[in-house]
Amino acid sequence: MMFRAFTLTPAAMRILGIDPGFDRLGIAVVEGDPSRPTLVMSQCFLPTKGIPADRLAQVSKTITGVVSEYAPDVLAIETLFFGVNKKTALGVAEARGAVLAAAGLAGLPVVECTPQQVKVAVAGHGAADKKDIAIMLPKLLSLPEKRRLDDEFDAIAIGITALASRSYNP
Repeated sequence: MMFRAFTLTPAAMRILGIDPGFDRLGIAVVEGDPSRPTLVMSQCFLPTKGIPADRLAQVSKTITGVVSEYAPDVLAIETLFFGVNKKTALGVAEARGAVLAAAGLAGLPVVECTPQQVKVAVAGHGAADKKDIAIMLPKLLSLPEKRRLDDEFDAIAIGITALASRSYNP
């Protein structure tokens, strides 16, 4: 997959962070300077159970709506991590495809972040776990109080990771 290279000035940075999933999709919009990021919005989207094509269409439509409403400069998405459960990995790959298709249709540049890059950018070390990320996020930006699933925290962290990288050359 090829993505075009681009550079953004700090003043223009608005990142749509996506933690892709088939059952749950973490979505966050962050902006500003990497040393003081601002959370614009975040949510965990849960597509309706049922026919896979319908679920993926919901994912794509949701991303299209967020892009339209928040006008991000970049879409940042976590790379696919193959764990033990290949069925889950395939669902995540399909959700990534729906997200990337929506970004492509919108002409939105895409940057991919590895789980390792996210851990280092947010927690300062590659051995961080989901709890470490959740603890660090309120220290990096103001998080309105609400219950969040891991997917939403991950999307925020992915957005911060992309924001911290001033120039993208995926």
